[in-house]
Amino acid sequence: MILDANHQLLERELSADDPWRLDSSSFEQERYAQMLRMSRCNGDVACALEVGCAAGAFTGMLAPLCERLTVVDVMPQAIERARRRTSKWSHITWVTSDIQRFSTTERFDLIVVAEVLYYLKDIVEMHAAIRNLVSMLAPNGALIFGSARDATCQRWGHAAGAETVIALFNESLSEVERLHCQTESVNEDCLIVRFRKPGHSSEQSNVDH
Repeated sequence: MILDANHQLLERELSADDPWRLDSSSFEQERYAQMLRMSRCNGDVACALEVGCAAGAFTGMLAPLCERLTVVDVMPQAIERARRRTSKWSHITWVTSDIQRFSTTERFDLIVVAEVLYYLKDIVEMHAAIRNLVSMLAPNGALIFGSARDATCQRWGHAAGAETVIALFNESLSEVERLHCQTESVNEDCLIVRFRKPGHSSEQSNVDH
């Protein structure tokens, strides 16, 4: 992400005490509960990646499930707030980076990316970020994606939302579960999807035959 209008929007949002009402909204708490449930579906997690930590509300829920947790966010303010909130956990690695450019040799059993990709400026950037995420996911690993839906994101001034990004993920991952979370508010309407990365080609051929 470059220093553009979306970056400035994030700076303004992060200046609030409870950005995006993540601690006070029953909708957000339900969304987190479902994401956490999906994160547990593969059992114990040796190595996880959270993309976009906001103020650390979900980071604190995810940390106990993982032996190692890497948290990446483009905003230093978000990293600092989340780090303070989760200071009791010693197994979290914090990285300030654009997800399109973040790189590591580590392969993650679990990747969680929620309410983040629509901040990228267009679908080309989203596709690049998705390819990068898929490359870092271990075979048979789980990726949990959540986002406001396309219509909502476009009303907010973003390029695209859930349906568009889900279709891009489906090019290389297998969709395992999809959940629709919504309330009467037009701004509280999102999809949460659990994807699985197919195993090695030899394993896949055994399944096919």
